[in-house]
Amino acid sequence: MIVKKLHNMGVKSEHAYLAAFASIGLTVAAWATSLKVEPGVNVDRADRWGLFVGEWAPTFFGLGVALSHYEQQDGSLTHIHEA
Repeated sequence: MIVKKLHNMGVKSEHAYLAAFASIGLTVAAWATSLKVEPGVNVDRADRWGLFVGEWAPTFFGLGVALSHYEQQDGSLTHIHEA
């Protein structure tokens, strides 16, 4: 299973969630950069770049959920304790 292999490689659910949020920021950056770098091209191309990168976020969020479930079963889920 892919989730087990990623877990054994040291990838945690927190890593997947961080990647998801980073890809959201990268989506905006890719869209804005495409608008500025290619001024002669219409907005459609910039939108396609933004949508392409924007598809990564749900994938990373889903992977984070899968890893979180695996960590709960494995007992390795880290909990944040309030002081």
